[in-house]
Amino acid sequence: MSAVVREFVIDPEDRARAELYEFLGLLLAKPAEASLLEQIAGLKAEDTPLGQALGLISRIASVTSAEAAEREFNDLFIGLGRGELLPYASHYLTGFLNEKPLANLRSDMARRGIQRAEGKYEPEDNIASLMEMMGGMIVGRFGTVTSVAEQKEFFNAHVEPWAIHFFTDLEATNSSVFYGAVGSLGKQFMEVEAEAFAILPN
Repeated sequence: MSAVVREFVIDPEDRARAELYEFLGLLLAKPAEASLLEQIAGLKAEDTPLGQALGLISRIASVTSAEAAEREFNDLFIGLGRGELLPYASHYLTGFLNEKPLANLRSDMARRGIQRAEGKYEPEDNIASLMEMMGGMIVGRFGTVTSVAEQKEFFNAHVEPWAIHFFTDLEATNSSVFYGAVGSLGKQFMEVEAEAFAILPN
């Protein structure tokens, strides 16, 4: 997603949320390269459910080569004709690509001033882009910091209806070790976010 460069004062907890969204978006946008795997291997995990999931990714990254990560990514999301998983809201919610969930997302993006980055042609309702959008809205990357109420609205409309299902499928896939751990982290984080948003007033 194209972004506006501007600095905002962000609560540390919200910045941590944004960084986790962006971390998931980065991992799901393209195969993890050697430098990224090395960085992940050096992560220090806290003793929380999310921290334990990060610790698992860190341990697996330490023994995963860039070539292995690329094979896993291709098997999962590209494959011959199509990968094991189709990481799009339209597919998960309707069974088809480029359906109403994508149209709804594009309308919401336009209203919020979020534009697809130049050179990207994949439908915007893919999981990596949605993670990037959530992270960007939290820290004001699209021009202004999005209120928690607006975050909840976007999450409930475009992420919550299918992301936990997707990450559960990713966690359970037979063709992945590293990305299976990514699925575990994503599922836990989506559950935490859903629970937190659920207690906010509408």
